[in-house]
Amino acid sequence: MKTFSAKPLEVERKWHLIDADGMPLGRLAVIAANLLRGKHKPQYTPNIDTGDFVIVINAEKVVVTGKKETDKMYYHHTGFPGGFRSASFKELMEKDARLPIEKAVKGMLPHNTLGSEQFNKLKVYVGSEHPHAAQKPVKYEIKGENK
Repeated sequence: MKTFSAKPLEVERKWHLIDADGMPLGRLAVIAANLLRGKHKPQYTPNIDTGDFVIVINAEKVVVTGKKETDKMYYHHTGFPGGFRSASFKELMEKDARLPIEKAVKGMLPHNTLGSEQFNKLKVYVGSEHPHAAQKPVKYEIKGENK
């Protein structure tokens, strides 16, 4: 029996809606990354983008446990001498509540062209409104979660 390999044109994409209200950042990122990669599908192929689109709403209501709100730091370098910058989780949430979710999910995707294509299918919004009603997103039910 030959190994099945999905073809890029045969992939059927769905839209999933995840409500981040009260959900831990890491758990949300894992769920979103798995949906973006397509690991929930039987035709998953590691080198083909078989994933679905993911819409995350209520990004400002995501939570972190313990003292991570003040102790978790995000770093980047501007590329100029002395351009090392850092911000805590709290500062990043005040600046733009979408950034911590996007950074967490991006870190869980492959760091290559395939990962960039998969990341482009992630849509994160502050508040409960999103402009993707025409795509008919299906609310993603988290197993073991009583919401």
